[in-house]
Amino acid sequence: MLLCARTLRAGDLARRLLSDPRRWGHAGCTRGRSASAGAVSRADVGGRCQHGGVPDLSRMRNDYTAGRLTEEELAPTWVEQFDRWFGDAVAAELPEPNAVVVATADADGAPDARVVLMKGYDEYGFVFGTSYASAKGAQLAANPRAALVFPWHALQRQVRVNGRVERIGSSASDGLWDPRPRGAQLAAVASVQSTVVDSREELEERLRLLDGQSGEGPVPRPEVWGGYRVIPERVEFWQGGKDRLHDRLRFVRDDEEGGGWIVQRLAP
Repeated sequence: MLLCARTLRAGDLARRLLSDPRRWGHAGCTRGRSASAGAVSRADVGGRCQHGGVPDLSRMRNDYTAGRLTEEELAPTWVEQFDRWFGDAVAAELPEPNAVVVATADADGAPDARVVLMKGYDEYGFVFGTSYASAKGAQLAANPRAALVFPWHALQRQVRVNGRVERIGSSASDGLWDPRPRGAQLAAVASVQSTVVDSREELEERLRLLDGQSGEGPVPRPEVWGGYRVIPERVEFWQGGKDRLHDRLRFVRDDEEGGGWIVQRLAP
């Protein structure tokens, strides 16, 4: 039963927490803890800690029954298969189907991730735009590799990509910048991405001053802003399956065969 602290008096809440260790808060949310137990380690607690009003996360799941992905129905190339699935995501009217998680790592291997919007793709890779001076820009300068995830949960699908990263040229970067609304162009120039600011008001003031100084019409693309291309070495198509027996088919670049691709089925 979902326990909501707002519906119980303090005494009732305390008695119910003590009678059911599964509902204990952060200080003692491990199962089977005795009254004489000492301090509980993080390893003991595991993932069972629950905030008030939050359901039991260990039981929160949906079964996947939307379909299968077989070798016979897989497209001949990864880009053709992505065409199909991206088309399905657009047709299903998913919110921002081109949203993608971009994971990078710095020179020490410390990982970082964020969601950006994919702005193009073809057989050469996936393209997105950003500030080269951002955190991800600094990470890609030191370690030019990335992983992508397209999380199309409503279709019980995801696409996972791994590969090296390169900057695209100036004219191609202009092609990403020019369609942006003027307000988005101003914000990209006014904001030094990933740096610490004192307040939102500081950013709004920068934007106001820049807007007044730049006149009307489009804002020129700053040199520090441009596009990246993730050049795939592996592209996995993941289809959720009943009882977690998912279908995972992965295209892998085979450089020993002249840069061709092989298809592998992965265990779920």
